[in-house]
Amino acid sequence: MARKAEVVVAQIGAAHGVNGEVRLKSFTATPLDVTQYGPLAAADGRFFEIERARPAAGPAGDMLVVRFKGIEDRDAAEALAGIALSVPRARLPEAGEDEFYHADLIGLAVETVSGEALGTVIAVENYGAGDLLEIAPPAGAPVLIPFTRAAVPAVDVAGGRVVVAPPPGLFGQSTEEAQS
Repeated sequence: MARKAEVVVAQIGAAHGVNGEVRLKSFTATPLDVTQYGPLAAADGRFFEIERARPAAGPAGDMLVVRFKGIEDRDAAEALAGIALSVPRARLPEAGEDEFYHADLIGLAVETVSGEALGTVIAVENYGAGDLLEIAPPAGAPVLIPFTRAAVPAVDVAGGRVVVAPPPGLFGQSTEEAQS
């Protein structure tokens, strides 16, 4: 499976103050690392260069207060809210052992240990208690499964699949099917 050419590394939030600063949610392991990848690209073709950044107060630890070059006032900052920012994959370091870029997981086929197809990874979410894989089964509503070694014993990015050991009934299987 081919790796994504662009990887989303941050998303612009609300304006911060009156001098053009914004809150920025960083998706990098160390939030300030987002400042090291050069200009950040928006889907509409615009590029944003970070002039300065500092950690934002708050419990999450993934928020920064950022000043982009050319954004001088609150009105200009407010117009940026919600924009996702990406960088070419080549600018990012290789993922370590048992580390994965979310972009590499999205689109992978999901199957049980016994090889039963369960769907496709459509998102990686984190609501504060750890990463969750959001899986779209062939029919029905998406399913969330913890992205832990116990629930996801194997990830084969090159092979285009993840192997899951879902709890009984999560995908509508019987207890025996879930354990096989």
